[in-house]
Amino acid sequence: MKIDVKIDDIPFGTNIQDIKVPSILKKRVPTGLPYFDAIIGGEGFTPSMVSLFTGTPGAGKTTMMLTLANSLQGHGAQVVFNTAEESLHQVKMTCDRLKLRHPFMVGGEDNVATLLKGCDKIRNSAKYKDRPFFLIIDSLQCMSDGYFKSGRITSATAERSLQLLTTYAKEHAVNIIVIGQVTKDGKMAGSNKLKHMVDSHIHLSVETKDEDLKGCRVLETQKNRFGGCGHVVFLKLRRNGFSEVARISASGV
Repeated sequence: MKIDVKIDDIPFGTNIQDIKVPSILKKRVPTGLPYFDAIIGGEGFTPSMVSLFTGTPGAGKTTMMLTLANSLQGHGAQVVFNTAEESLHQVKMTCDRLKLRHPFMVGGEDNVATLLKGCDKIRNSAKYKDRPFFLIIDSLQCMSDGYFKSGRITSATAERSLQLLTTYAKEHAVNIIVIGQVTKDGKMAGSNKLKHMVDSHIHLSVETKDEDLKGCRVLETQKNRFGGCGHVVFLKLRRNGFSEVARISASGV
């Protein structure tokens, strides 16, 4: 679905009271995962939202995103999970292990333009055009924007790729979640500019200090333009997925 008014169509100096927000942008899309909804404001995703999902190595980033894709699909959204890191056979085996049963779509594209053309075909088909659309990409640092014919990927490539994805999300009111790679010392791989380009930054780590929660996964939102930050959820990661252990709100309750 394409929204009626693009940001670029609003003239500079327009009175804020004269701007009409399309109704599609006012309707949140619940994930079906209470712990995930909690960290992004409690009501789900805002259409056109671009999210960066990072995590320390081994924390379970791909498992979390596949679980999210399955739940969103089961609650009425149309989801495409695109992997540029693992093979589709590996993704299928992970889904089987997690016993994911809602048939979201998958792809293995590593070029942003080609990926978005594929998304257009799905979104514009009669079967899916009225459903909330989610694109999940694993991972941003493996995607090419086509700038280098050799396919060489740099930190600038990730920025250009993210800009293309952001423009697409805003023009078509779709949600895009990109997995971002993190180094062993917990720093974002590539440019820190990526964090400033997205609407939300969600992070998954492993608790190492608290003895009672040691080994638990810590899910938190470090940035959220459409809701509050500061909510933290502790999760157990088992063979068949995540289960909530504890939750701390921004108010400490």
